[in-house]
Amino acid sequence: MATITVRVTDEEKDFLDNMAKFEGKSLSELLKTTTLSSLEDAYDAQIGDAAYDEYLKNPQSRPLSESLEEYGLGESE
Repeated sequence: MATITVRVTDEEKDFLDNMAKFEGKSLSELLKTTTLSSLEDAYDAQIGDAAYDEYLKNPQSRPLSESLEEYGLGESE
């Protein structure tokens, strides 16, 4: 497992320690889950924006049932 070092001020460390205690997590777990969640949300938003821009260039849609069928998620007949 890799280790990452992050330098913070004493005040930031106190705040992070208090937040970890408030969340009932270790400091490491708080930083890991919060950072990954934030980055995943930012990535999803960026991908969504790009998909919407593509849609605006060619505003065609299709029924959800077709998409579900394409990915093998539709109801079997």
